Amino acid sequence: MVDLDWKAKMVSSDMPSKSPKLSNKLNISVPFSLRAVQSDISTASAPACSAYEHYLRLPELRGLWSSKEFPNWKNEAIMKPAVMALEITFRFLSTALSDPRPYANRREWKRRLEALTKNEIEVIAMLCEDEEEDGETRGTAPIADLSSTRGVLARDGSSAEVWKIPGGTEAVVSRTSEASLLPRLATWQRAEDVAQNILYSLECEMRRCPYTLGLGEPNLAGKPTLEYDLVCKPSELHSLKRSPYDHVESYENQTVYTTHQVLESWIQSAAELLRRAAGRIEARNFEKAASDCYLIERIWKLLAEIEDVHLLMDPDDFLRLKNQLHIKSMNDSEAFCFRSKGLVEIARNCKDLRHKVPYILGVEVDPKGGPRIQEAVMKLYSEKTEFEKIHLLQALQAIESALKRFFYAYKQVLVVAMGSLEARGNRVVVSPDSCDSLSQIFLEPTYFPSLDAAKTFLGNGMIHP
Repeated sequence: MVDLDWKAKMVSSDMPSKSPKLSNKLNISVPFSLRAVQSDISTASAPACSAYEHYLRLPELRGLWSSKEFPNWKNEAIMKPAVMALEITFRFLSTALSDPRPYANRREWKRRLEALTKNEIEVIAMLCEDEEEDGETRGTAPIADLSSTRGVLARDGSSAEVWKIPGGTEAVVSRTSEASLLPRLATWQRAEDVAQNILYSLECEMRRCPYTLGLGEPNLAGKPTLEYDLVCKPSELHSLKRSPYDHVESYENQTVYTTHQVLESWIQSAAELLRRAAGRIEARNFEKAASDCYLIERIWKLLAEIEDVHLLMDPDDFLRLKNQLHIKSMNDSEAFCFRSKGLVEIARNCKDLRHKVPYILGVEVDPKGGPRIQEAVMKLYSEKTEFEKIHLLQALQAIESALKRFFYAYKQVLVVAMGSLEARGNRVVVSPDSCDSLSQIFLEPTYFPSLDAAKTFLGNGMIHP
């Protein structure tokens, strides 16, 4: 167990309680109870984390994410888990629409999963756009062309055509994936409408990208297609569709299992984006780092949307499954989300981005606790000469906001799905001073006190010139 002694931790001291220049205009007093809510984000117990990974077959899934098969493709580590998450969502849609239970809310499941899929496609399209704008990654993605097929196009159950665009000099191969579930869903009467909506969404979102995914979308621009089956490996991915607890007789078992496989895939993509963003900050490539940070913010929102699907599960069936799988919080650090080492890692790394602020500003922290960083931020905001730094600082705060919203929303999902006692870590008596580990995350002070103070004083100065 991890002891979260949150009362012993205090707010970082890089922001003084008063600014010597502006103290005559604004005096901020922070109550002790708010200053005290500061904690590290910790995983659940080792046995709980191990059981979680075994249930989701995460070691095998990680093997698919981490396989390096395209040495020239710089974005492989980021794109591969994202595309796999999309493919698993197609399987999720198939599972939901095949639900034989007469009381299942199929209409809402269809709407919710269609919306989730479209948002996943939007993030993937943003990753592709950024890849094209970066000189180091442009043109490195594996796409289908005549050279890769040696002039011969296999027709094994898929459609593949050679297009010649008017005014163009090269032929383009338009290919539809043979192994993905989406083209098959488009031919299934029960899923035809939602599959067609997804395909049109794919066509629209990929308009600014140099290639498309090749899942049966219209491809009106005649763009080359990604080697989807080689990148995603749908057959190998769907071989992991059965959990080690498949003997448990509950349709919600497959729902929980698939939901968290999608979740973990996006967590992996976010972890790789965080590594790239940190490297770009160190290289002082602030504009590209800001783009990465905004993508990370979008993924946090996507994670919250994925967790929300728990709200559609049948209460009785889900709670029976919960007991069969022995999912129970023994204390507040055992909330189910803390069993994901990947989630805890990206949350910590997002929080640690606060230490990059002095480097971004080119200012050292005042060892005496003076407002040196705060004043540098105010100057940056006022002069607007280094706008790429402003973009990055705004993106960092956007990540913080999305992270805290995720954990707040997750606690509400726990309350609705399992009851308020589970959300409190099974503590019957809750004192006014107590605070469970989920609440600590979204109640703790800002990760960027100097940015917060600079905006506070700038805003106050506009009101009281």
